[in-house]
Amino acid sequence: MPLSMVREGEPNVIHKVGGKEETKRFLENLGFVTGGVVTVVSQIGGNLIVNVKEARVAIGRDMANKIMVG
Repeated sequence: MPLSMVREGEPNVIHKVGGKEETKRFLENLGFVTGGVVTVVSQIGGNLIVNVKEARVAIGRDMANKIMVG
C-alpha cells in the first residue's frame, strides 16, 4: 500500500519507490530506499512528516503515493 495510507506511529518496510527516474533519485537521496524502514510521525493538510534513516522528512501526498510499503 502507499505510504500515504499507513497509520501514524507504525514502522513500515519500503517495498518499492515508483515515479519517474528523477523522482526516484530524489526520494532515494532523502533515504527512501527499498528495504528501509519508514514511520509516519504526523499528517497535516495532506502533507506527511516521516522518520526515515534517523531523520525527519516532510513530503507531500503525491510523493507519499509513490512509496509502497508493507
